[in-house]
Amino acid sequence: MADKEESSVLFSLQELMSLEEERIQDEELTKEREEQAAKEAAEADERRKREEEEARIRAAEEERRAEELRKREEEARVAGAAQAEIDKAKADAENRARLEQIAQANDHEAKLAEIQQDKHKKKLTIGIAVAIVAAVGIGVGMFMINKNAAEEAERKQAAIVAELEAVKNEADAQVKKLQRELETNKDLSEAQQAALKAKIADAEKAAAKADSNVKTNRRRRGGGGSSRPSTSKPSKPKSTGCAPGDPMCGAF
Repeated sequence: MADKEESSVLFSLQELMSLEEERIQDEELTKEREEQAAKEAAEADERRKREEEEARIRAAEEERRAEELRKREEEARVAGAAQAEIDKAKADAENRARLEQIAQANDHEAKLAEIQQDKHKKKLTIGIAVAIVAAVGIGVGMFMINKNAAEEAERKQAAIVAELEAVKNEADAQVKKLQRELETNKDLSEAQQAALKAKIADAEKAAAKADSNVKTNRRRRGGGGSSRPSTSKPSKPKSTGCAPGDPMCGAF
């Protein structure tokens, strides 16, 4: 009877020790899980902060690049317009000077014709033809100068539009990348989803702004540009009622 009681006591002690060991193991497992969860939460928070900072830096860099492009575009536009005005003024001055020389030469020829009309009729006719050819040459030269200036401004504008389109494409790609990340990572926490959605919103704003810059420059490129002075065709000689055979009649 005493042996049975001793065995029962030993069994109870063993049960108590087993239960205590299980309790200790459960506490250790719970502690390990809590520590692991805290570690994962800290890592997720650090990752979120790092990603937010990277997104902010990218947005700031894109804004800086867009601002530099706007400045370069404005400088190119101002420089192109100024150069076009300089070229036009220079061409106009050269044209006036040459026309004055032609007019003086024609006056001189007209006086000679009055003195020796019959003797120098052929020579005066040749002089008039040369003057007309020179005037036409001046007009062609002015057209080519203004045409070249306009083409240079167009090339600069095209380069700016191409760079703005590159910025826009990069912003669109960033939006798509973040959207794919949100769609594929279904196990993200609410805080991580909110942070990712905020980055998507910032990227969409940057993409919209870049798209607006591209459209603005396309409209400016398609509808604007340096003005080209129109070249007027020489008017037909009017009837003056001069005597037949007069080489100076109706020459200009």
